[in-house]
Amino acid sequence: MSRPSIKNEEQYEALRDQGYSQEKAARIANTKNASQKGGKASPYEDWTKQELYERAQDIGIDGRSTMNKDEIIKALRNN
Repeated sequence: MSRPSIKNEEQYEALRDQGYSQEKAARIANTKNASQKGGKASPYEDWTKQELYERAQDIGIDGRSTMNKDEIIKALRNN
């Protein structure tokens, strides 16, 4: 069953099978390059505030528009 709001249906279903909630599985499946291993991105401190904001937007962090750079970094790391 295809859901128009899910970008990577296969990944979504695999995450649901692993016990992830619908919301968390959808957030992960809709994140760009979510299936790639980490280690290639520069530390968040090297990102611009705009880049951090866009990443927070991609994964659905609430309140990001009122956060400063350090707060966005903290929210991204705790998500």
